[in-house]
Amino acid sequence: MEAREKIVIIGGGFAGLQLAKSLNNKRKKVMVIDKVNHHMFQPLFYQVACGRIEPSNISFPFRKIFQRSRNVQFRLTEVHKIIPSENKIITEEAEFTYDKLVIASGCKTNFFGNTKMEHLTFGMKNTQEAIAIRNHVLLTFEKLIIERKRSDDGNWNIVIVGSGPTGVELAGAFAEMKKDILPRDYPHMNFEDLKIILISSTEMPLAVMSDEAQEKSDQYLEELGVDFMRGEMVTDYDGDKVYMKSGKSIPSNNVIWAAGVTGNIVDGLDPEIILRNRFKTDRYNRILGYDNIFAIGDIAYMETPKYPTGHPQVANVAINQGKNVGRNFLKKSEKDWTEYEYNDQGSLATIGKHRAVVDLPNFKFQGLFAWYFWMFLHLMLILSVRNKLAIFFNWMWSYINKDSSLRLIIIPNKKNNTEQ
Repeated sequence: MEAREKIVIIGGGFAGLQLAKSLNNKRKKVMVIDKVNHHMFQPLFYQVACGRIEPSNISFPFRKIFQRSRNVQFRLTEVHKIIPSENKIITEEAEFTYDKLVIASGCKTNFFGNTKMEHLTFGMKNTQEAIAIRNHVLLTFEKLIIERKRSDDGNWNIVIVGSGPTGVELAGAFAEMKKDILPRDYPHMNFEDLKIILISSTEMPLAVMSDEAQEKSDQYLEELGVDFMRGEMVTDYDGDKVYMKSGKSIPSNNVIWAAGVTGNIVDGLDPEIILRNRFKTDRYNRILGYDNIFAIGDIAYMETPKYPTGHPQVANVAINQGKNVGRNFLKKSEKDWTEYEYNDQGSLATIGKHRAVVDLPNFKFQGLFAWYFWMFLHLMLILSVRNKLAIFFNWMWSYINKDSSLRLIIIPNKKNNTEQ
């Protein structure tokens, strides 16, 4: 009987999950390894951070996803090293062998080497970080109402660094929270001095989108009362003040870093094939210099005629690379494999209620219809029907009442090791 090929996938993000689903119930042995036990729908992390939806609504346990699978296994552990010469990977708890290895480890927040910034600000690349933002912001207001500090001393300022989709969506959501929710939760506090500040190194928000989208998002941010600081480069943060290259500084205890990402590199491969913290691959996502090791998604750097400097690190690229590699693995011969190229499906972002911008390949639009389009598309991308309904209900409740009941502060108890 023919031995089944063993494929190990490191990471269960958009790329890794799509590959595993492509190989589900096929004549392959598949193992997904991740340091968390669930897939996360990252585009809606900002709504978790603002208390709009529950983390469970955008988190999908791998064991539930592959509950009925005959060939896909899951292991909860963190990969420390790859040993290519032995077709082996080393994790915290065990060693695993493979016939083919696919690295889909994704990316993390890029603090550009500033370790102080990394420790004192909040990133938003996983569920835990989104929950931490929600906890910290809500705790700020709880402390202020007890300590009765002046509202203009900077404790109120919410500073977001980076004006890409994540930063813009966060700014819009916090601005609406300031207007519609916080005055009802804290009726004896004056929120006029609460500033939502968006710091951008570019002159316009959403610099990767069309001119129309940039101009409209700029208008929306102004309408919502967001302070948009253009052409400013953050250089430091000491926990109390944000410092910029221009010499300006902003007092704040709530700083969210959304200014870029960098790849989660796994040790053990030739450093010569790493470019900008991504593994260089051929058109089949095979890492250069290795016959049976592949990289897909944000961690892969592939040069093509359309993208000579690599594909953008977005979900659509990851999903389609996962699907393409899965189709190739199921073909009888490598001669039949299909090269990958990304066909840009467009981009979109929402900046509060009835405010969104959409860039499609042949059509661009903004406003109310764009907002409905954004909601519909994200609902369709959510994995389970139950989660689609839960998110839809939360959105409708928030739409009608301009409120949310999900502002829970959940902090793990500290164990008391003192003997009684």
